[in-house]
Amino acid sequence: MKRMMMGLVALSLLLGGQPAWAARTPVHEAAESQEYGRKFGGMIGRGALNVLTSFVDVLVNTVNETKAGPPFVGTLTGLARGTGCGVLRLGSGAVDLVTFWVPGFNGFPVSDSYENCLATSSASAVKPEAPSTGGQASLLAAMPAATPIEAQAPPTAQAPPEETPKKRWQK
Repeated sequence: MKRMMMGLVALSLLLGGQPAWAARTPVHEAAESQEYGRKFGGMIGRGALNVLTSFVDVLVNTVNETKAGPPFVGTLTGLARGTGCGVLRLGSGAVDLVTFWVPGFNGFPVSDSYENCLATSSASAVKPEAPSTGGQASLLAAMPAATPIEAQAPPTAQAPPEETPKKRWQK
């Protein structure tokens, strides 16, 4: 009985601490670095984190879809979506752990959010680094050539896309 209570306490602490895992950590930023020494450790950390927390996608998506949709359909949708995201996160972590040593390869990162594994974040975009030598001439050589004004098509006016409100199912 005592072991069962300890197990329930440990499980509640594990599930209660989930929002802290969803935060972007320095490991994610290090794994996307262009510096080999920083990327090396970052990919090991991000890979281990993704492998160990891949099951959280199933839990989060199942709960969120059950709340958002009809109970049975929402649960099945969330379970399927969470399983897909969990497999994607597990695969991404495994790739990171196997290929951490490859120079210039930063893996296939998934979103830091467990609610949507395919969301892109601006922080995860790798920014190109400016060349340190060569001065202004190398910067100008790297810029794309300008197109003549006659060859450019005039801008067309477009209506902004309308946002559709998300349906909330109620009993």
